[in-house]
Amino acid sequence: MNYNTRFDVDTVLRTVEAVSKRHPEGTPEDEALRICAAALLFVRDDLQKLEEFREFFRKLTTPAVEGIKVAHTFASREEADAWLASGTARDGQLVRVAGQGFTVIDHGPKGLKLVRMPLPEELPPHKPGK
Repeated sequence: MNYNTRFDVDTVLRTVEAVSKRHPEGTPEDEALRICAAALLFVRDDLQKLEEFREFFRKLTTPAVEGIKVAHTFASREEADAWLASGTARDGQLVRVAGQGFTVIDHGPKGLKLVRMPLPEELPPHKPGK
């Protein structure tokens, strides 16, 4: 699910207020909603704090796999090795070779080489509690 990281603080505060009316004063839900509202009020009037919070929110709500970008896809290891030899590869790039993930590693005088680094889709599904 994608969240709006450019949310309008006042709209969120009005929503928190509307939700809080469903919970009696003094309940744990009421307290939690008051804390959320106070945190938003704390950052609302300071543009730097608000932008820092938005960046924090973006990091918190963006699945890690969305940040993984495959730089190149090759049908075979031979194609990938030719690309490495061409001089355009850069240390740290992630590539897909015949459906498998690899990362480019700079071995100094030995040059660049591909090291196996599974892509998210190659990994088994996460099982909570394990």
